[in-house]
Amino acid sequence: MTSMRIHIAADHAGFELKSALIAHLVGAGHDVVDHGAEAYDALDDYPAFCFSAGEAVVAEPGTLGIVIGGSGNGEQIAANKVTGVRAALAWNIETAKLGRQHNDANVVAVGARQHSDAESIAIVEAFLAEPFSNDDRHQRRIDQLAAYEAAR
Repeated sequence: MTSMRIHIAADHAGFELKSALIAHLVGAGHDVVDHGAEAYDALDDYPAFCFSAGEAVVAEPGTLGIVIGGSGNGEQIAANKVTGVRAALAWNIETAKLGRQHNDANVVAVGARQHSDAESIAIVEAFLAEPFSNDDRHQRRIDQLAAYEAAR
């Protein structure tokens, strides 16, 4: 896999996994930008961290994002509020790959309380390595989503 810039964010529930992922990704040669949380705080709120990572991904075409929480659900929802983000909740390698292949997802959401660090790393690696299929039917659907988003 070629080196890329990756924007990452997590709340308290994903804080330890975020640290493990950053170490792994930097070790693999990626340029990782941490959008918080900067320290463990059991009462922090995930939306701002996810908005920041999503905005950075949209501002830098060709980059990808990772948002992490306990389940990944809230983080996916928050990231998807950013215009231009297509965040996919990945719970295994196949859903990570499909998010890229079919949806050209530019952000992956992972639930730190749902997987071991090793499983999470494998999910993220699958997401990062998988290209968009460029299939006309998938692009047509992405264009419909973007048109809806732009009209509102």
